Amino acid sequence: MRDLNLSRLRANGVELQLYEWPGTGTPIFLAHATGFHARCWTQVVERLGNRPVYAIDMRGHGLSDKPEPPYAWRNFGQDVAEVARQLGLRDAVGVGHSKGGFAVVHAAALEPGIFRSLLLVDPVIMARQQYARMGREGDEHFAARRRNSWASPEEMYASFVKRPPFNAWMPEILRDYTTYGLVPNPEGEGYVLACPPRIEAAVYAGAGGEDGAAVYEAVESLDIPVRVMRARPRTPENATDMSSSPTAPDLASFFKHGEDLVFPEHSHFLPMEAPDLVARHILEL
Repeated sequence: MRDLNLSRLRANGVELQLYEWPGTGTPIFLAHATGFHARCWTQVVERLGNRPVYAIDMRGHGLSDKPEPPYAWRNFGQDVAEVARQLGLRDAVGVGHSKGGFAVVHAAALEPGIFRSLLLVDPVIMARQQYARMGREGDEHFAARRRNSWASPEEMYASFVKRPPFNAWMPEILRDYTTYGLVPNPEGEGYVLACPPRIEAAVYAGAGGEDGAAVYEAVESLDIPVRVMRARPRTPENATDMSSSPTAPDLASFFKHGEDLVFPEHSHFLPMEAPDLVARHILEL
C-alpha cells in the first residue's frame, strides 16, 4: 500500500478532509461521487505508480464538515478550486466521478491552470433541457430513507456484497466504502453513515435548476483536453435506474477538446468495477 498523509483544510467556510499520496511527476486530483468518500479511490491510486495524488472528502461527506442544507452544486466546484489554490496545484490531471465530474469542470473554469486535462467518469452533467424538469429542492429523494445505523462496517459489507450494484464492485473497494463510509454513532452504540441520508438527499436535490444548467458555461469555456467516460446508457425503460449513465450523450461535443468513450459493459459505478481501466485513462492524460 502507498503512503497516505491526512490533513484538514478550510475552504469556503467549511473544513475539508484532505488525503495526499506523495509521489513525483504530474499531480492528480480525484473528486468522488455523491454519498461516497475519497477512500473509494484507493484501488485506483494503487494503480497510478508513484504519481502524487490528492483527494478530498467533499463537504457533507466522509470526515469533512457537514453544514446544513441546501447543497448547491457550485459549492463543490468552489471547494475543489480553493483546495487546489491552497495546495498550489498547477497542470494537474483532474478526475471526477459522477458529481465529482461536475465539480472538477466547475473548478477548472473558476481557476484556469490548475488542471492540464480532465477525466470525467460518468459525470452528472445532463442535457441542458433536463435541468429544468428536475425536482425542486423540497422534494424528498429516496436517499433520505437510506438505512443509517449499522453495528459495524463488517455488517454493512455483508449486507451489500451480494446485491446489485455492489456485487459487481471489486471487493476491496466495497471494503473501503463500508470501512470509511461509517463513523461512530455520536448518540450511542454502533455506527452511522459518514454522509447522513438527509444530506445525501439534499445533494441530489441541489443538482437541478439554474445552478446545474450553468455548468455548460464552464464546459464551453475550457481550453484543455477533456475525456468523458460514459457507462451503459439510460433509456426510457430504465429512467430511474441509478446504475445507468446520467451523462448527456453529447456532452463531449460541447468541450473545445472533448473526447467521448462509451463502456456499455459497465454501470455508473465504473471506478468501483474497473479501477484498472480508470487508472489507465488517467495515466494516458
